[in-house]
Amino acid sequence: MTEDKEAFLDRWSRLKQEQPAEKTTVPEAKEEPLPPLQAVEDLKPDSDFTPFMNPRVDDATRRSALKKLFADPHFNVADPFEAYSEDYTKSDPIPEKMLKAINRARDLAVDGPEKVAEKERLAQQAEQAEQAAQAEQAKQVEKAGLPTQEAEDVPGKQDA
Repeated sequence: MTEDKEAFLDRWSRLKQEQPAEKTTVPEAKEEPLPPLQAVEDLKPDSDFTPFMNPRVDDATRRSALKKLFADPHFNVADPFEAYSEDYTKSDPIPEKMLKAINRARDLAVDGPEKVAEKERLAQQAEQAEQAAQAEQAKQVEKAGLPTQEAEDVPGKQDA
């Protein structure tokens, strides 16, 4: 029973050799002419873009038509359901009060309460000294009769 059957590889080789002969004898189908294409400059988002998707259309023409289509603001909207569509590089700044609380908690954890209390006392003394120096400077300016900066910065006053 197996003697009258052709071996698999022999059959495959014979069919492979017969295939090119069949292809050359088949008449080629006539290609349809390209549909008339609208000028790319005249395209609007509601225009028909299907003729530009024909595989026989030049790639540069197809690309310019698609650029024209996707230039519409309708397509420039990020999908809100896309996982990474939001811009996470622009965040709200941390409020000053919260930043001070975070820094204080860090200082307490790292330095301990005694050093933090000493730093706060020194910072408060420095602030008081700065305020006293500013008050002294303002008194000297008043005694000299020089106009203060606030007097010169009147809204609506322009330099001549």
